Amino acid sequence: MRQLLLVPRTLRSSISLMSLAVLVVGCASHTLVPKEQAAAIQNRERALAPHSGAIQDAIRQSGNLGALAFLDAGDGHLVVLPGDNPADAWARHTPSPPGGPPRPVSMPTVVDFVYRPDVPKAPETVTSSSLQQQEELRTKLAALDAELGKLSDSVVETRKETQTSIATARQDMQKTLDSLADDLATARKFMLQTAQLGWLDHELSVENANGIRKVAAASQELTANSAKLADTIHHLSDSLAHQLKELAARLDAIQNRVSNLK
Repeated sequence: MRQLLLVPRTLRSSISLMSLAVLVVGCASHTLVPKEQAAAIQNRERALAPHSGAIQDAIRQSGNLGALAFLDAGDGHLVVLPGDNPADAWARHTPSPPGGPPRPVSMPTVVDFVYRPDVPKAPETVTSSSLQQQEELRTKLAALDAELGKLSDSVVETRKETQTSIATARQDMQKTLDSLADDLATARKFMLQTAQLGWLDHELSVENANGIRKVAAASQELTANSAKLADTIHHLSDSLAHQLKELAARLDAIQNRVSNLK
């Protein structure tokens, strides 16, 4: 994202560097041109000389470092385009002839960029074709800059939407985790209750087993006692029968004795 946002600044820096390169190519000193061209340059400078006051006034009022100054190729009126360099002045393209409203400009093939008196630079000679090329390049780069700006805005918007979607997904996930935690707590509670019931069932089973063993032991003891009681009753019955026989015999004997006494 940060790289995308820095692209327009890089493009603007590239514009300045390319503009400077074009100006270097377009500029030439009087000593490097043929005599005919040097003479044309001198004639152009002599033609502008009477307007130097008006040119400097326009530069001073604009607050820029200098201005493109030339005589219109059509009617010869003075044209001053203020700017901080030739490319900047051409980009502004605000012809302001002295004493009148802006008029259409018919630019000659070669023009001069004149600096303010406090700027220690000699006038620069540039061609209208190089300025137009720079303007075309600037327009293309500006369009590209605008497209990159739109792309950057789109990326920012997409990032916001993505962050919103992530936040929503995080909230949904948190709700799901909370619901799962509640379900786990409920399941843990159920398992604990089941374990407690299992433990109680085990205790009851142990207690029942112990009770059954006690009942079985008591039953066995009761059976043994019953058998002993039966044996005792049988012995008592036999003893009683024997004693009754003996008693009957004695009674018979006594009766016989009584009978004999009579």
